[in-house]
Amino acid sequence: MALKVAPSLLSADFSCLRDEIKKIEENGADWVHLDVMDGHFVPSITIGPVVVQSLRPHTDLFMDAHLMVSEPEDHFKQFIDAGVNLITIQAEVTAHLDRVLRKIKTAGAKAGVALNPSTPASVLEYIWPLLDLVLVMSVNPGAGGQAFIPEVLPKIEYIARQISSRKLPIELEVDGGINRETAPAVIRSGASVLVAGSAVFKAEKGMSLIGDLKKMQNVL
Repeated sequence: MALKVAPSLLSADFSCLRDEIKKIEENGADWVHLDVMDGHFVPSITIGPVVVQSLRPHTDLFMDAHLMVSEPEDHFKQFIDAGVNLITIQAEVTAHLDRVLRKIKTAGAKAGVALNPSTPASVLEYIWPLLDLVLVMSVNPGAGGQAFIPEVLPKIEYIARQISSRKLPIELEVDGGINRETAPAVIRSGASVLVAGSAVFKAEKGMSLIGDLKKMQNVL
C-alpha cells in the first residue's frame, strides 16, 4: 500500500479548524485524523460530532475518527452521521469488540481497533475479518506532543506480518510522536498510515513534513 499521512487535528489551531484542514489538504494529506476524547477513558475532552459536521462540507478528505471513549457503542453512530468515514475504537474499552465492530460496519463506516502501548496484538486474533484498520498507539493516549515509545516497534512488525500473511486489506496506522526522526523505523516496521499532530501543526515548516513522510517510503 502507498503510505498515507493523516494529520491529527488535536494539535491544530482550534480557532480556525477549517483553514487548518485546507492547509493540510494543500500540502498533500491523505486523511484527517480526529482524536475524540471523553474525559473518562482519557483525562482530556476534545471534539464531538457537531464539530465534525461543521467541518465536513469544507473538505473531501477521508475522515478517520479515533474514539478514546469509554462507551463507543453509545457514540459512534453520531460521528458516522456527521460524516466520518472510519471509526476506530479502543480494544481496552469493551468486552464485545466483535459486536461493536459489526455495528459500526452495519452503520456504513469502516471499522478499526486501537491498541495502547501495553495492549498485546493477541486481542486481534478473532476479529481480523472485521477490521479495516489497526491503530498502534506509540504513546499513551490522551495528549498530543508526547515522545515516541520505541518498544512498540516489534508489535507493529508483528501486526504487519499478520496482515500480509492473511492477505487482508487492512491499513496499519501508527499514532504518537511521529516526526522526521521516528518515522523511518515505523515505516520500515510496516505502517501504512502515519498520524502526525505536533510535528505538522506546531513545528517550524511542519506542513512540509506531510510530503516528506510520503517520500520516505520510496527511499527506505
